[in-house]
Amino acid sequence: MSRPTLSEPLDNCSHCPRLVELRHTLQLEHPSWFNAPVPAFGDPKAALLIVGLAPGLNGANRTGRPFTGDWAGDLLYGTLDKLGLSSGTYDQHLDDGLQLKGCLITNAVRCLPPQNKPVGAEINNCRPFLKEQISEMTTLKVIFALGKIAHDSVVRTIGAKLKDHSFGHGAVHHFEEGPVLVDSYHCSRYNTNTRRLTPEMFEDAMGLAKKLAGLY
Repeated sequence: MSRPTLSEPLDNCSHCPRLVELRHTLQLEHPSWFNAPVPAFGDPKAALLIVGLAPGLNGANRTGRPFTGDWAGDLLYGTLDKLGLSSGTYDQHLDDGLQLKGCLITNAVRCLPPQNKPVGAEINNCRPFLKEQISEMTTLKVIFALGKIAHDSVVRTIGAKLKDHSFGHGAVHHFEEGPVLVDSYHCSRYNTNTRRLTPEMFEDAMGLAKKLAGLY
């Protein structure tokens, strides 16, 4: 997998001590894993940016590609395929030949957090990378936020106020400047097992983001 020509944290990024400690532990326990800040995947000239929460332990932190190798990725990439936003076959590893069409995937936090729960300082530390990524995507029209943490980080990145833009599945947010924001519940196994999010709900929300981005 080649990294998009966008700003990314260094592999040895040291901004968040707690995440660095976990990374070093996993580098010893699983030396064949990626174990580094996970770069964005997809088309850097995309009209649609998908923002998740953070790499999963056995997903992106292991494979080095967002949402690759876990349940959330199965739903995300399956939906992208159904909506015609990818080509090739997703097979949970970097060499599967999958390519995205008109979209790019990243995370609000680029490193694996313990229990998949980043703290506020870690989200804040990673926000400059998201801000620079958004600013460099000159063809960007829509951001699709997976979950409230991603939503909040995008709103703050754009410089808007959270009180004016409440998270809600399928909600659409317009700003004075910048791309449109569309919300979705995160495509996690927990959300799908509890039926908070169904595949149909997820496809509808992503389809709305696709339509607003002008991807037909």
